[in-house]
Amino acid sequence: KMSRKKTFLVIAIILFIDQASKIYIKTHFELGQELKVFEWFRLFFIENEGMAWGAKLSDISSHINDSSAKLFLTIFRIFALFGIGYWLHQSLQKSASKILIISLALVFSGALGNIIDSVFYGILFDGSLGQTSTLFASESYASVFHGNVVDMLYFPLFKGYFPEWIPFIGGNYFSFFDPVFNVADMAISTGVGLLLVFNKKIFPKPTTT
Repeated sequence: KMSRKKTFLVIAIILFIDQASKIYIKTHFELGQELKVFEWFRLFFIENEGMAWGAKLSDISSHINDSSAKLFLTIFRIFALFGIGYWLHQSLQKSASKILIISLALVFSGALGNIIDSVFYGILFDGSLGQTSTLFASESYASVFHGNVVDMLYFPLFKGYFPEWIPFIGGNYFSFFDPVFNVADMAISTGVGLLLVFNKKIFPKPTTT
């Protein structure tokens, strides 16, 4: 059984690590700056204005401008967070499986971490282009609900060229793994992964007599 206290502790720890790492990167790195920790792991500061993989609603429809798309996305994330929070609350009340509660706690904390960026970072920081940002800056870089999500974890594990004999892509340069992400993204991915892997254990089929 996963207690409410332990669940909140998991959320608090992930949220603290996520926000501490983002604030450090914002105040010590310029946008686009990279630090090679190992050949396969780097800190690479980028800001995500939209959805996963940098996609934006304004890319889908020309009738939606970037500002409206950003506001819609942030509000959608907040509603989704309430939904996840309600599911977590109900699971705790019903003493659901430990794996389910941990999974939901990971997804909740990750979603909350990225929502904090979207809602508050625009008014808490000044710009990062060509400079390191200042926390509680006198001139903010965006309005409330229009902040960018901070990403910095980059794992270029493999890179090289596809063999010439492979059709269509032979000889092309490739690298793996290209996406740049953050601790909140890791928490969400881990939580969703646990839900998928342990789906049958978390949601057992009712036995028929």
